[in-house]
Amino acid sequence: MKTIRLFLSVWMLGTSLTSVFSQGVADYQVVPLPDQVCLQKGKPFVLDKSTVISADASLSREARFLQDYVEEDTGIRPQLGAGSKQNTMTLRLDKSIPSAEGYRVTVNQRGVTISGATAAGIFYGVQLLRKALPCDTVYESVSLPAVEIADSPRFGYRGMHLDVCRHFFGIDFVKEYIDLLALHNMNILHFHLTDDQGWRMEIRKYPKLTEVGAWRSGTVMGCNSDVDDHLPYGGYFTQEQLREIVGYAAERHVTVIPEIEMPGHMLAALAAYPEYGCTGGPYEVGHKWGIYSDILCAGKEETFTFLEGILDEVMAVFPSKYIHIGGDEAPKSKWEKCERCQKRIREEGIKATDSQSAENLLQGYFTRRINAYLRQHGRTLIGWDEIAECGIDTTATVMSWRGTEPGIQAAKAGHDVIMVPTTHCYFDYHQTENTYFEPKLIGGYVPMEKVYGLEPVEKGASEEAARHILGVQANLWTEYIPVRQLAEYQVLPRMAALAEVQWLKPEKKDYQQFHQRLDKLAQLYSKYGLTYALHSWPEKYNKERSVF
Repeated sequence: MKTIRLFLSVWMLGTSLTSVFSQGVADYQVVPLPDQVCLQKGKPFVLDKSTVISADASLSREARFLQDYVEEDTGIRPQLGAGSKQNTMTLRLDKSIPSAEGYRVTVNQRGVTISGATAAGIFYGVQLLRKALPCDTVYESVSLPAVEIADSPRFGYRGMHLDVCRHFFGIDFVKEYIDLLALHNMNILHFHLTDDQGWRMEIRKYPKLTEVGAWRSGTVMGCNSDVDDHLPYGGYFTQEQLREIVGYAAERHVTVIPEIEMPGHMLAALAAYPEYGCTGGPYEVGHKWGIYSDILCAGKEETFTFLEGILDEVMAVFPSKYIHIGGDEAPKSKWEKCERCQKRIREEGIKATDSQSAENLLQGYFTRRINAYLRQHGRTLIGWDEIAECGIDTTATVMSWRGTEPGIQAAKAGHDVIMVPTTHCYFDYHQTENTYFEPKLIGGYVPMEKVYGLEPVEKGASEEAARHILGVQANLWTEYIPVRQLAEYQVLPRMAALAEVQWLKPEKKDYQQFHQRLDKLAQLYSKYGLTYALHSWPEKYNKERSVF
């Protein structure tokens, strides 16, 4: 946020020296589009330097956000105060609004009122005004047409994922990422903190997780070539830093859900504590991308003690209802040969079926134990869709990444589901089929129009199955994303398309109309100095390449 504010300060200084102060006009055709926008007869509200923002003490934070956003957009900084009946922007709670995240905005000549059943609803009303205001210059005043707006989101879970394991992103970028979520009306940061290539959370009971597991001695060049750069690489967050991130997000009504992978994708942890693997090692923090065969030993009781100690500290830092435990891509070759794992299979009476090996069902035992521990502490387990195949009960939430079908089946079985299909929601994939002028990426092709076209609820789904679809998120895996600018490029402007999938009712979606509204949002991207993909603006994209 400091980086954005510094950029804006320089921008506004330059603009004030080169632009004529004028009156701008707000436009309520924003992203995501509000549910009801009813323009009214009557004179507009005029925002200027004498405007006052009025709010109860319980909404002081939202009032400060509005003050900052208005100044960032227009150069006008309203004052905070009690206000009067004239020239006031009022924030107020209204328990009659049925949705906890819904809001109403009323604009007339006398003032602007943003109402919400909760502070979160008011915050989204503030975001509406932020995006409606002109942001292309410094203004003496801005005219807001008279309007009545009523809005609420379709889904309660509106997320973005960030992987800081393959490449590490520090606290400043994580805060910037949270700011992007807020701009797009999203409320969940899925924070991927552990993987084969690096452990990123301080665990005081097990200090070697960061002393050893947070650092790799080199990184593969390109797509798992035989060339390694042999450059030490790593980093991690202290618990104090993670609490700072959680608090920063909470101020913006974003919940941070931590992901601690298990039983697979744990090579960095095994490098630090080899005694919790089947072979005892030695292990090394991963240099390459993909799937490693070394996973936690499910036959050792000490493994569960180890994990419970980790989860105790995770839950102490992250107050989220959900804790994500991964559960994907866990090869069972080591379990097949491990005497302890085979003994566990026999003791638990686990029998292979026509569709599942005994070792796959052992992962079900593993996951049920972790689920029970989390439930004892009032938390809910989320796992990738593989967990639904090995006998986990419906108290666990399933994140469907291998397409939408696993999520559809999990919802029919009674699981809550979050849709994250690779086909629409993997933002580490290319945005164009012509990749000659694109950065090196993992591959795949997810253009923005495809993101926009995702329908998370199966056509003809029963009311019960539809109710289990909690929402949607997109994932940003960072094997091939080493720097902030590329991370921004990969998520923007596809986050805007995802925002409408998350927020709008299906019948409200219209891609061509969305594309027109996206132009205004892209002005904010530019103003904040963000790097965003230009594929949706061929005239700009092709101009950038005309030198070739």
